[in-house]
Amino acid sequence: SAPTGIIIPPSGPLILYSITAGGVSVAALFMAGYLPGLLLGLCVMGVAIFIAKKKGYTASTIKEEDSALKILWDATPSLFAVILVMVGILKGWFTATEAGVVCVLYCAVLAFIYRELKLKDLYTMLADTMVSSATILFLISASTIMSYVMSYSGIPAVISEALMSVSDNKYVILLIMNLFLLVMGMFLDLTPAVLIFTPIFLPIVTSIGMSPVHFGIMLILNLGIGSVTPPVGSCLFVGCRVGGVTIEGVTRYIVPIFGAMVCALLLVTYIPQISLIVPYLLGLIPTM
Repeated sequence: SAPTGIIIPPSGPLILYSITAGGVSVAALFMAGYLPGLLLGLCVMGVAIFIAKKKGYTASTIKEEDSALKILWDATPSLFAVILVMVGILKGWFTATEAGVVCVLYCAVLAFIYRELKLKDLYTMLADTMVSSATILFLISASTIMSYVMSYSGIPAVISEALMSVSDNKYVILLIMNLFLLVMGMFLDLTPAVLIFTPIFLPIVTSIGMSPVHFGIMLILNLGIGSVTPPVGSCLFVGCRVGGVTIEGVTRYIVPIFGAMVCALLLVTYIPQISLIVPYLLGLIPTM
């Protein structure tokens, strides 16, 4: 489910892509992520239900005092953070960057109310955030320099010519890109991958008529799927470590789920309306 989480807004990787791509609308990217995320989630859930029925897995029972309605009610304050961010961006109350600040403040207040956060914890949290932010800003700075160097050296043009030499069919070119990004997503963390590959592939896809918003969704979805793909997906390693299981034991269950995710990826890639219809209807992009 990790790839679904990074596609459905609010999404840090989509904001990072927006910055790296030279200012693609964050609101448009957020709205474009809903249907692909829903499609991916449904595909994964379908396979999970099939496997559960085949293996005879049963659902855990909910205590009578913990009804589904009560659980939903208890989660409402936390879920409201997502609504606050999306409504605020669409209404123009704040930008996507400011939305992150609003969300952090809201969640911090909730944490104090639920007594899960103490004042003495703030220093450690702020220090960790400063280190993480500095790392990301350094990567963004380095990627910006690299994009200038690549543009000056004509690297995107060379790669474009190489792809065009294989085929001038845009569907074949997109298929090659998908395969490449899936493999790279297995070996690279999502942040550096976005910073490296956006300036390389964005000029190519725009030259074949692909929307930068559509490409952003395709890029993040590819890298997200790669991160949970055996044998070396980064999220797969973390999940197995937390769950106390081996990668070998998990792999045979992931294969059918991976197939479902790839099917969703191909639908998102070759049917741009899945990504673009929501931002188009909201007036965030001029055409589909």
